[in-house]
Order: sequence, then C-alpha cells, then structure tokens
Amino acid sequence: MLTIAVIVILLAFAFTFTNGFQDASSIAATFIASRSATPRQGIIFVAALVLLGALMGGSAVAFTLSGLLAIEPSLDLLPVLLAALLSAITWNLLTWRFGLPSSSTHALVGGLVGAGIAAAGMDSISWGFGDLLLPPHELTGLVKILVFLVLSVALGFIAGYLMEKVTKFLLRNATRRVNRSIISLNWAAAGAMAFANGANDAQKQMGIIALALLAAGYTAVLDIPLWARAGCALLLGLGTLGGGWRIMTTLGRRIFSVKPIHSFNSQVASGAAIAVSTFSGAPISSTHIISLSVLGVGAAENPKKVHWAVARDIVTAMLMTIPVTLVLAAAIWYAVTLLIGG
Repeated sequence: MLTIAVIVILLAFAFTFTNGFQDASSIAATFIASRSATPRQGIIFVAALVLLGALMGGSAVAFTLSGLLAIEPSLDLLPVLLAALLSAITWNLLTWRFGLPSSSTHALVGGLVGAGIAAAGMDSISWGFGDLLLPPHELTGLVKILVFLVLSVALGFIAGYLMEKVTKFLLRNATRRVNRSIISLNWAAAGAMAFANGANDAQKQMGIIALALLAAGYTAVLDIPLWARAGCALLLGLGTLGGGWRIMTTLGRRIFSVKPIHSFNSQVASGAAIAVSTFSGAPISSTHIISLSVLGVGAAENPKKVHWAVARDIVTAMLMTIPVTLVLAAAIWYAVTLLIGG
C-alpha cells in the first residue's frame, strides 16, 4: 500500500500538469487571440503568474476538497484517491484531444465521489445537506463545491456580459488609439487572472497529496508539505507552457472573433469570479468560468457572431464531466482492488 501512496502522489503531479494545459491555458486564449500578446509572450507570462499564485495561494481550497470524503484516512483510502486521479486524468486528456475546454475540478470531484461510493457506499461522501438545512445553515462538503461551481460559472457569463455592455457604452466615442491602453490593461488583467487561477487550481492536487500522506501514515495531521506545494506550482506552470494550444484555439477563435476589449472584459469577469471562490475556500472550474465569460462577452457584443454550436459542445462537455468521471472512477476502483487483492 505504501507503493500505492507513492503512485497516488505521482498521479497527483501528473494531474496537475494536465490541469495546466486544460485550465490554465484557457487564461492565455483570449489574451493571445486578441493580439494583446504574442503566443510566446502570453504563455510565458501566464505560466509565471500561475506558478506564483500556486505558491502563494493558501490552503483553504485544498482542505475543502480533502474534506469531501468521509472516509477515515487509512490505507483503504489510497485506492480511492488513485482511481479518482486516473479518472480525472483520462477525462482531461480526452477533452484536450478534441480541443474542448473542460473542468479539471469537475473531473476530480466526479472521480472522488465515484471511487468513494464504490469503496464505502453513499456514506463515504460528505454531502453537506444536513449542514445546509440545519442551523447555522452552512455550506459544506459536496453541496459547497457544487454550489460554487454553478454560481461561479453563472457569474462568469453575467459578469462578461455586463462588462462588455459597460465598456461598449463608455468607449462609444473612442478612436482606435484606445486599443493601446486596452492592451496594456489586458496584461494586468491576464496577470491577475493567472495568479487567481494558480491560487485556486493547484490547491486541489495539494489536498489529494496531503490526504495520501496522512492515509499512508507519513504525516500525523492533514498538512501540505512545502515540496508538494512547490511541485504542484511548478507542474501547473509547465502544463500551461506545454500543451493547451487546441483549447486556446477553441476559446480564442472558434467562439467568436476576440478583440483586445473582449479579452479584457473576459479576464476581469473571470478573475473576479475565481477570486471570490478562492477566498471562500471553494474549488471551482476556471476553464468553465473563462468559457462562459467569453460567451457572455460575445452575446453582449453581437449574439449573431457567436458560434453557438461550439458553445453547445462546451456546455455538453461541462454537463458530462462529473457523471462520466464518477462512473469511470468507480470502475477503476474495482479494477485496482482486484489487482491488489483488496
């Protein structure tokens, strides 16, 4: 089982890398497509800020995610974590292959729920319904995660729509020279967005590593060691550098033609939604927030110019993520336990 703990940690790092080219690369999409930065400039800049955010982002999100499972942190927990990570990695690679922006957070949550139920039944999940319905009516467990996933995505679309309407009104008499200022603002907005994304995204994997260490007996309390934080930060940054071009093309070009002001509006809208969720200790889908903010901006600019078929594919992938990874993780858990004789 100790070998499985090492495998889980390695898979958590691998998942972080796929998280980078799935989620973090979405940040650079409109930034680059709007010609506010060259591809090289945009990717390196975003990767650096993502890495910095992951290093400095705290631990609230990590502990929220690690508290999703109501399973004692023993050796029996390790196959659950392994199955969840394999399921999430598989989904990330599959959606990346087809250039569909998909949520690493959704994938991991679905994987944890599926593997947890397979291992220990429905009681293995901290659903959070009791805490919500009974005083003091707190958001906890899966309810907290799902509420923030839905609210943050809705906020991304609404904020993107409103930002576009407001800036369009404010700049109605502006000349093309204003684009220079907007491009400068785009750098600041993309940097803030990348930092917020790194602060939220890397914590999910840190939480899994902390759980694995506790379950294997390497630590006495749930804590994130410095090497885990540094490793996740580095791999999230490298993932951003390494492989998100297909997703960038979808977000930056296939939804509608993005100009500097559209990129700025999307970055501000997305960054606000991600920052609120991070401060609340809730893991969210930065990819879906960005995708919906781009759709919101496009809908406000001109709904007829939006390629709604692409939007439909993105939303379909969004809705499928948790069910697919849930079932896949359960199947993987059964296979793993058969292999190790559990």
